[in-house]
Amino acid sequence: MSETYHYAVVGAGRQGVAAAYDMAKWGDAGSVLLADTNGDRAACAAERINNLIGRPVASAAQVDIRDSDALIELLKPIDVFLCAVPFVFILDCTRAAIKACASMVDLGGHTDTTLMQLAMSDKARAAGITMVPDCGMGPGMNNTLGVYAIEQLQMRGAAPREVRLWDGGLPQHPSKPWGYQCSFHINGLTNEYDGQALVLRDGVITPVDALTELEIVDFEGIGNLEAFVTSGGTSTVPYTYAGHLQVYENKTLRYPGHYNQFRAFKDLGLFREEPLDIAPGLAISPRQMYHALLGPSIEAERVVDICLMRARGTGEKDGKDLSIVIDLIDRYDEITGFTAMERLTGWHAAIMAQFIARHEVPQGIWPLEKAIPAARFLSEVRRRGFQITEIWEE
Repeated sequence: MSETYHYAVVGAGRQGVAAAYDMAKWGDAGSVLLADTNGDRAACAAERINNLIGRPVASAAQVDIRDSDALIELLKPIDVFLCAVPFVFILDCTRAAIKACASMVDLGGHTDTTLMQLAMSDKARAAGITMVPDCGMGPGMNNTLGVYAIEQLQMRGAAPREVRLWDGGLPQHPSKPWGYQCSFHINGLTNEYDGQALVLRDGVITPVDALTELEIVDFEGIGNLEAFVTSGGTSTVPYTYAGHLQVYENKTLRYPGHYNQFRAFKDLGLFREEPLDIAPGLAISPRQMYHALLGPSIEAERVVDICLMRARGTGEKDGKDLSIVIDLIDRYDEITGFTAMERLTGWHAAIMAQFIARHEVPQGIWPLEKAIPAARFLSEVRRRGFQITEIWEE
């Protein structure tokens, strides 16, 4: 009989529930604990997992992640957990994991936070645990595909030079006027469109403003999509490959027209968080007002979606360019009710958690690109039925 593991998901939202399902189905799970500040939400999530799996593997708990002692006690029996909470709480969860001696993955999305986590690697190693931040779809699966492109070029005897990534989650049936539905909190979307992305240009880490560098990308069967720079997607990969690659970049995919709409919102100043005096004695945060007005029209409880991902790696072999193009397309799953976004985000984190549980990732805190070979990771992705195509171009 194979060894079983005790998993947990802290934050029983959409992606967290999808991750718990994957842990229960594929992770040799003896138990999966879903914890949330909302006990009813956690209980409903656990019931859903048990119904899908067909056995009582999932349980629920209520915990306030701001209560460090309570979180540590919750985590002590756990082998590996997913931190699926807003990034502002990730460092607190990291410290709690070290004190509880529980390994961890997270959905990240904030590179500065990830760098601070990596600085705690010695503490994690001393506690005998492993952590891998910035899992999910993007950052996460996009960078797994990017590193896989590098690995495949090297296997062909080429010297990798450039990696370009594109990814996005879209409604299968877009409605006007926005042509977009957001299956996560709108502030996360605004954060992606604000600030700067870190990319490699000429081998050097370079900040690039979000919502810039528009281009058109074609996907067969889907058509032309807009692609533009958003923040957070490349995570730590530019640091790892600085001086080794000339280019490493990531862009977000949207239906045509989206870029100009949201660029106008940004140019108008609606992404600003600082309160703005609009009348005597009345100050309002433009971002809060923007979210209050736009949020209800693009947020949806049920999104029948499609997620598209592409990695293009180019290198040089015998004085000639050699490229590989890797596509991954996934759609809403009618059987489980999980969206493509939930699957690609939650399952990616769950797969990494399972590698950690099985001791395939060394102790300490590791950037995604160093934790495990991308080809090994994608073997698990394919085992779950995701379709990945690879085309070589000379």
